Amino acid sequence: MGTTHQIKAVLGQQQSLQCIAPLLTTVEEAPQIISTRVQGQIPKWLNGYLLRVGPGKFEFGKDRYSHWFDGMALLHQFRVEKGVVTYMSKFLQSDTYKANSVGNRIVISEFGTLALPDPCKNIFERFMSKFEMPGKVSAMTDNTNVNYVQYKGDYYLSTETNFMNKVDVETLEKTEKVDWSKFIAVNGATAHPHYDPDGAAYNMGNTYGPRGSCYNVIRVPPEKEGPGETIHGAQVICSIVSTEKMRPSYYHSFGMTKNYIIFIEQALKMNLWKIATSKIRGKAFSEGMSWEPQCNTRFYVVDKRTGQLLPGMYYSKPFVTFHQINAFEDQGCVVIDLCCQDDGRSLAVYQLQNLRKAGEGLDQVYNSVAKSFPRRFVLPLDVSVNAPEGENLSPLSYSSASAVKQRDGKIWCSYESLHHEDLEKEGGIEFPQINYGQFSGKKYNFFYGCGFRHLVGDSLIKVDVVNKTLKVWREDGFYPSEPIFVPVPGAIEEDDGVILSVVITPNQNENNFLLVLDAKNFEELGRAEVPVRMPYGFHGTFVPI
Repeated sequence: MGTTHQIKAVLGQQQSLQCIAPLLTTVEEAPQIISTRVQGQIPKWLNGYLLRVGPGKFEFGKDRYSHWFDGMALLHQFRVEKGVVTYMSKFLQSDTYKANSVGNRIVISEFGTLALPDPCKNIFERFMSKFEMPGKVSAMTDNTNVNYVQYKGDYYLSTETNFMNKVDVETLEKTEKVDWSKFIAVNGATAHPHYDPDGAAYNMGNTYGPRGSCYNVIRVPPEKEGPGETIHGAQVICSIVSTEKMRPSYYHSFGMTKNYIIFIEQALKMNLWKIATSKIRGKAFSEGMSWEPQCNTRFYVVDKRTGQLLPGMYYSKPFVTFHQINAFEDQGCVVIDLCCQDDGRSLAVYQLQNLRKAGEGLDQVYNSVAKSFPRRFVLPLDVSVNAPEGENLSPLSYSSASAVKQRDGKIWCSYESLHHEDLEKEGGIEFPQINYGQFSGKKYNFFYGCGFRHLVGDSLIKVDVVNKTLKVWREDGFYPSEPIFVPVPGAIEEDDGVILSVVITPNQNENNFLLVLDAKNFEELGRAEVPVRMPYGFHGTFVPI
């Protein structure tokens, strides 16, 4: 069984990282319900579906995907009811998956893989295929392999393109393909929306046009007005003009409090010209992204009620964030906690040829990846023109994060680290999750994530952001996925519940399993073993039944 402990000292990194190639290779789907073998006890009150998604097929015919993010979406479902757990998985029947399957080759380009011309076409046809217009099947992938999101009570698989796929959580069947651009003027949206208590959803989406690029705050109403509705009624409530017209920032998530949206424009840039001409130039989309550390990071704050962009100009030194942890309001400030890296070149590292190395080669890849750590920024909202220059404007005595007004009116923000050196020995943390239902947008104490002493998560960590202490679960040779918090019915305390994580191993003699931890003490309650190979995935959610 796994070990749990309050970290005081952690052994250094193993002499050589274990090869994780089996975690990043094609597997078979398991469309028929499979019974699991339960060890320990699965709480009887825990009833619902743990849904996960990630890449599960990395080749068609002789064609191979180049990047981890490109694999075809494989949907996983653990059904938990009265202590019994079953498992099933299915490949998402996206148009991309179908087209690739029919052609027995990669027909549609992905983030890090350029689809090559059909070898059966003549030279002229292959040349002209480089100039295919948007709207054709090959123009944009609908391989939505990043996350499950919810709009108006329905669940969708999402990535960062303009397409989502609605799915039936019970059968894992795709029921509808939805195009954001048919409802509002955006070119895609993130796979990490936020939700108000009434069910209204907020997201961020880009617009690219003759005037340059904008970052758009989107609101989707909480309820359907008629049968067959999807994201009808979605609105762009605020557009933020990119600092550089043709080089907007890449973003994966954003922050939200009760009253505000917080968007972060960072130094990881997307060159729109390079992306638009990628097929003509024979390059993947990913070649159009670059880390520009000469650019500072900027925070934008938008009033959710009015759609107005607040006038404060908040800046910090360059960093990259993929996942926000939580944000809240206190004493006239917005507090936002993020998982941050100081180097934005990590996306290129996740080429499959790198991840499938062994021995010293794998060690070198790992050592080249910037580690992610939790940081807190404080943004004072009402900064008068007479506010003193050179002084910390944050009134929060419990945070060492500062916000200092400069002579030009900009507010320079310096972060507070939400950890001690113990987390550095864990390789940093990513895939953060909180008790979202009760503490999203509120002052909180705990978050949960994966430790990264490997290129994929190799531990589960509970972080106390007040005392900056850790609890860790780890089992050698096993790799846990993003932790999902599920509260006990009627829970009062923030961490009164369980953590669910799908744990996988490259060892063919061991089974993968669904792990259930007590969220308070991080002790294992039980596990449900599955005799099925699974690849390492991205995100998921728990749907009560």
